[in-house]
Amino acid sequence: MSKIRETAEQIVEALGGKDNVSAATHCVTRLRLALKDEGKVDEKALEDIDLVKGSFSANGQYQVVIGQGTVDKVYNEFIDITGTGRASKEDIKDEASKKLNPLQRAIKALADIFIPILPAIVTAGLLMGINNILTGPGIFYDEKSFIDVHKNWADLAGIINLIANTAFVFLPGLIGWSAVKKFGGSPLLGIVLGLMLVHPDLLNAWDYGKTKDIPTWNLFGLPIEKVGYQGQVLPVLIASYVLAKIELFLKKRIPDSLQLLLVAPITLLVTGFLAFIVIGPITFSIGNAVTDFFVSIFDNFAWLGGLIYGGFYALLVVTGMHHTFLAVDLQLISNTGGTFLWPMLALSNIAQGSAALAMFVASRDEKLKGLAGTSALSAYLGITEPAMFGVNLRFRYPFIFAMIGSAIAGIVITIAGVKASSIGVGGIPGFLSILPGSWGSFFIGMGIVIVVPFVLTYFYAKVKKEKK
Repeated sequence: MSKIRETAEQIVEALGGKDNVSAATHCVTRLRLALKDEGKVDEKALEDIDLVKGSFSANGQYQVVIGQGTVDKVYNEFIDITGTGRASKEDIKDEASKKLNPLQRAIKALADIFIPILPAIVTAGLLMGINNILTGPGIFYDEKSFIDVHKNWADLAGIINLIANTAFVFLPGLIGWSAVKKFGGSPLLGIVLGLMLVHPDLLNAWDYGKTKDIPTWNLFGLPIEKVGYQGQVLPVLIASYVLAKIELFLKKRIPDSLQLLLVAPITLLVTGFLAFIVIGPITFSIGNAVTDFFVSIFDNFAWLGGLIYGGFYALLVVTGMHHTFLAVDLQLISNTGGTFLWPMLALSNIAQGSAALAMFVASRDEKLKGLAGTSALSAYLGITEPAMFGVNLRFRYPFIFAMIGSAIAGIVITIAGVKASSIGVGGIPGFLSILPGSWGSFFIGMGIVIVVPFVLTYFYAKVKKEKK
């Protein structure tokens, strides 16, 4: 029997047998499974399998970390043994979602909307970081930016800024595509809806507070403000849901021969009027209220906000609720020009990496060392799940010490007023997204999350070994 086949059989047995597996697929490094009863999983037996580098449950899915290049071979044997057949990621998500309560389903829906557009947003954040370096005063020269001294670089910085800003300027278009697709409608109509909300004929949302005379439409005596929703999240989310439901409603009632002529035009027309008359104004006010709420907390109780959000962000990742705060970050950036939440996210990721790195140094188990080393590097680059679920939560104390380090750093940077101008890579490269004037304070916070979790985890691990 081959090593791969033997591993697959051991995994099936540790998962509670083939009858406990509802559906199975895989990604680049992990088996992604829908299990009937996760209580039947023998986690100890699963961890003892040579090729298994960790396992965890998230959003109703049970995931087994195998590693790139090997996972597809194990998967082929796995489905042959279980007889489940090849499933898609959507099949697994649908199967897993049946176990979720309404709140978890709402959080999962937000995650499903924002995760597909994250690469565009993160890329834009990185490019804006480069622009910040070129245009930020005091980085290379006293009270002057790089392009102030080297004026021939100004146009290069301008082009970089244009490329970087595109994803944020047309953010409703990205959200519209992803949200309408999630809600069961036509993604193309979602794109049109999103772009319609930022049409050049509308007053730019970023100029709304600066303009005394707001242009309006007069719809049979009803004044409607001609305002765009650049950078806004809630208007396009709600409008996308409405659009998808109207489209599905019409498709069920209009004959196939007439759908091309009637469904899309009626859907866009009705949704468009609702968006500008009702949805947009209401959600715009709600978005501003949410922004004001968070700003007031961090203005009046900065240390407390840093302690809570910095310390407990990792728990949000465990529950999957961290995706909901992406919308808040984008709203803060749109309304205030920067977010004080995202810098704490970046530091929390680094803290989890430092705790995993301490386990790499302290452990004598070669398998744990391999997993801890690679997952620490991954966390430092912004992907924390392998470190959190594969190492830190497994031993508990590294996770707790990472939270402590992140809380201390959160207090420091919020008192210092650190903000990010964009959403970037949530790890060590995250400094590129921080406003240049806050780099010093952010690097102090970064030092804290590198040193504190590592030192606490390392010495606690040593003390545990001595007691044993």
